[in-house]
Amino acid sequence: MLPAAQDITTVALRRTSLLQVACARIPDFLALMKPRVMSLVLFTALVGLLTAPGRVHPATGIIALLCIAGGAGAAGALNMWFDADIDAVMARTARRPIPRGRVSPAHAATFGLSLAVASVAVMDLMVNRVAAALLALTIFFYVVIYTIWLKRRTPQNIVIGGAAGACPPVIGWAAASGHIGLEPLLMFLIIFLWTPPHFWALSLNRVDEYARAGIPMLPIVAGRTETKRQILVYSALVTPVSILPWLIGQAGPLYLATATACGAVLIGLATQLLRSRSDENRAAGRLFAFSIFYLFILFTALLVGSA
Repeated sequence: MLPAAQDITTVALRRTSLLQVACARIPDFLALMKPRVMSLVLFTALVGLLTAPGRVHPATGIIALLCIAGGAGAAGALNMWFDADIDAVMARTARRPIPRGRVSPAHAATFGLSLAVASVAVMDLMVNRVAAALLALTIFFYVVIYTIWLKRRTPQNIVIGGAAGACPPVIGWAAASGHIGLEPLLMFLIIFLWTPPHFWALSLNRVDEYARAGIPMLPIVAGRTETKRQILVYSALVTPVSILPWLIGQAGPLYLATATACGAVLIGLATQLLRSRSDENRAAGRLFAFSIFYLFILFTALLVGSA
């Protein structure tokens, strides 16, 4: 083979190899974006988008949702970058891309920052500035306030940090309407109050892992009994708050019935958890599983009831 032909073949093989490596790493970068968490973020953002007054062009709505997904993915990647040390010692997170060595911390940080900037910039240029500002604030709050500042310092990390997870419907509403109203703030409040019982139920079954990682979750700092009491308190708070969209005329009777029924089940499961002894882990698992269903069914009813 002629030298020139050999050089062309070598370059082609190298490019093929680089492409194969890049394709093989795509699932790892997708994992950095926390796709399961993103599904809930996108759904609540969609409800905010579709229940906002006026009509939003389908293309604008799709762009807004993609930007929200990108922002959520950026926050997830930066969270994994900063928490790589504690992720490595927790069974629930040890198989994430950074602890497994499939993505370097530097690459994860670069990916997260680039995605954050791109998502906010596109939202600003192609949707509106209010939605872009809210998206930027949400990313900042989750990464800096929750991940870097609160998570390793206070058992109230989930309570305060939950504000970031409660913002997507507000961003969706702002993307469609260009402003913030009472309705998205009520959606924010529902998710904000739902977050503590959701995550504390999970943490009850992960106490040893959180302790090993040095994370001051409520069951470690205040004990399991107090955690179960706080879960019941927040479950009792979110139930009447979930009815407020019906009171202000945002949704109809179907939503009222759904919110009332789901709230009763949530309080019932929280009460069972508080009274549980030998079956505490199972009771916590049931409440955690239902809490995911609770938010999906509640926001589905809100979407249907406001149509």
